[in-house]
Amino acid sequence: MVFSSLTFLCVFLPVTAALYFLLPGQKAKNIWLLLASLVFYAWGESYRVVLMILCALFNWGMGLVIDHVATHRGKKALVVVAFLADLAFLGVFKYASFAVETVNQVFSLSLPDPAISLPIGISFFTFQAMSYVAEVYRGQVKAAKNFFRVLLYISLFPQLIAGPIVRYRDVEEAIDHRHTTVNGAARGLRRFLFGLGRKCLIANTLGVFVDAVFAMDASKLSLPAAWLGAIFYTLQIYFDFSGYSDMAIGLGQLFGFRFPENFDDPYASGSIREFWRKWHISLTSWFRENLYFPLGGNRKGKARTHLNRFLVFLFTGLWHGANWTFVVWGLYHWLFMTLETIFPKMTKKMGPLRYVYTMLVVVIGFVIFRADSLQQAGLMLGTMFGGAKMTAEQSIALSDALNPMVLAAGAAGCMLSLPLRKIGPAQKKPARVFSYAFALALLVVCMFSLAGGAYNPFIYFRF
Repeated sequence: MVFSSLTFLCVFLPVTAALYFLLPGQKAKNIWLLLASLVFYAWGESYRVVLMILCALFNWGMGLVIDHVATHRGKKALVVVAFLADLAFLGVFKYASFAVETVNQVFSLSLPDPAISLPIGISFFTFQAMSYVAEVYRGQVKAAKNFFRVLLYISLFPQLIAGPIVRYRDVEEAIDHRHTTVNGAARGLRRFLFGLGRKCLIANTLGVFVDAVFAMDASKLSLPAAWLGAIFYTLQIYFDFSGYSDMAIGLGQLFGFRFPENFDDPYASGSIREFWRKWHISLTSWFRENLYFPLGGNRKGKARTHLNRFLVFLFTGLWHGANWTFVVWGLYHWLFMTLETIFPKMTKKMGPLRYVYTMLVVVIGFVIFRADSLQQAGLMLGTMFGGAKMTAEQSIALSDALNPMVLAAGAAGCMLSLPLRKIGPAQKKPARVFSYAFALALLVVCMFSLAGGAYNPFIYFRF
């Protein structure tokens, strides 16, 4: 882990924020934020912070070279080289063991496992570095002459290890010219605390039950346990990831940055196409800008469009991890996206049942996503749709894992997954005061929860 949660809340964040606001001038604030971000990452990753710095340095240099090349063909060749180098860097650390294991299984070999440990958040900071080079190539930004501007962009601690994936053009102006008001900082802290509550009180509580269910063998896994495990994991991953995104966006606002929204009530979607417009928005946007459109998008006929989408979902699955479960999960969503494209009126004809259909597809997909192997996913799905009677042993296993706190967290998760009125600056004063008081109460409850519970890292730290 990077910091323990309590160390972050009680030491790192207060010290970082206090010195940030005391320092005069934007340059001093930027230097302090950069140093704090590097310390934040190096605390748990030690020497691996050097890898992030080298990644930033390489892409900064490629941006300068691309910016000075006169011909479009030369720029395109350089951006391809940069992307291939970044993907090779990501591949060595994230996929080397997976590739060796696959080759050994297919060809009955016994090649040694390289056993390279995965730096936290490598997919996020690598994709941001690639985004910078792509934006310079497309002329959306000018190449930064100062390396530390690019390093600050890539290493900003609020979103460094689990997103959202921020484009350089979203923060380019703010790096040199930003201003934080008292109201803006307060709103940022409030959103951070709401995200913390989503993670600590809902995701962590559900995670204990989900881990117990997915650890059950076939003799103890019952139909109710499998369905509850699947549904609660669907809630867990949403509140875990959206909670982190809220925390990142809130902290960004505290320091004067505006990070993009990453979720928009995805569990209220009426189709898989709509779901992917609302789930992990920054990743979807990244693949759309840097893979789907460069491949031709939907401009080269239906067959090419389906192929382009296939590649996007294949790489979306692979981006999440080096396991066939992620690949199958990505292609599973591509299948339903394709069906909805071929039959555009399919979901409309379902009426209100389209929401049930969408969530059923999503829940089944997350079973595949969460499983350690395709065999475990098959066991879970087979139990969910097997209809077998529950034995006494299975009943005991379920009752041991389930408790009132888990049920309360599940109920709260279901309710908060629905579209709710967002808290905004236009609210009347009593409502604003209540929201801030509620946020402070959340902080106290979360600190007690973190002090008394086991460490439960964010799911997306490993991606």
